Amino acid sequence: MPLILYIKTGCPWCVEAEEVLQRNGISYDRIDVLRDKKAFQRMREISGQSKAPVLEWEDHILSDFGGDELTVFLQDNHLK
Repeated sequence: MPLILYIKTGCPWCVEAEEVLQRNGISYDRIDVLRDKKAFQRMREISGQSKAPVLEWEDHILSDFGGDELTVFLQDNHLK
């Protein structure tokens, strides 16, 4: 199952998350929740909030995070 990154256009934390993933050569599906209402609902459902970014991978959810938290998540789940 690919990583799914829920983002909001203009969100600096979302840009940082994409940079971390790209820098580590990790492929992901990028979904802009401001352009897709169903995706926004899905993001809220899985994270319990409306803040972005939210990362979904298998049964793991990482929400409202910065680059440091994402790096730890990638290491802990052997994705990096």
